[in-house]
Amino acid sequence: MSDTKNPNQFNIELSEDVAEGVYSNLAVITHSPAEFVIDFIRIMPGVPKSKVKSRIILTPEHAKRFVAALNDNISKYEAVHGPIREVKGSGPVMPPAFGGPTAQA
Repeated sequence: MSDTKNPNQFNIELSEDVAEGVYSNLAVITHSPAEFVIDFIRIMPGVPKSKVKSRIILTPEHAKRFVAALNDNISKYEAVHGPIREVKGSGPVMPPAFGGPTAQA
């Protein structure tokens, strides 16, 4: 038996606090030539101010891979559960731009 490890395998640790996850109902995406910044925010009814709950910074290449992986997973989800319904006007209101190109997801 060989003890040679596959160089494409990673040992990834998931701590308990990270495993709990963070709920978000708004993502604000900005980018520069070097990176994409995704801020995940939770907006609650009746609360006038919201905080960024998590910020993820990706290289453009990783951002593109992330979008492809997300699209693949959405397709697999919809194949089992049916199309994800998009209700127009039901999402949170986009906050004013704070510099740079923004998009809402």
